[in-house]
Amino acid sequence: MNRKIPGGCPVCNSKMIVTELECPNCHTKISGKFELGKFSRLTREQLDFVEVFVRLRGNIKEVEEEMGISYPTVRKKLDEVIQALGYHPEESPEDNKVEERSAVLNDLDSGEIGFEEAIKKLEDL
Repeated sequence: MNRKIPGGCPVCNSKMIVTELECPNCHTKISGKFELGKFSRLTREQLDFVEVFVRLRGNIKEVEEEMGISYPTVRKKLDEVIQALGYHPEESPEDNKVEERSAVLNDLDSGEIGFEEAIKKLEDL
């Protein structure tokens, strides 16, 4: 049975290393200290998100539909992945406007606000 390599220590959450590799065909073994890639830092949920995101070529609208989540949630998950990989997602004022517009449209779609109120809120952005 193949198991996934944990990227972080289950005791202290430090970065794990691999100390032995073995060929499943000829059983050749190599010992040493091998670093895991950055993607080993991601949780199972983050890896699943990345797989969907890459498969859909980064099309956020399609990711929304496939995963049944809103635009702001897709962005939040993407930002979490970016941070887990050791980078800092940059927020621009335009990012906030897109999220605010999406939230208004989601409220309209769910019936929380009416058409006129949605138009007013979108004009104010």
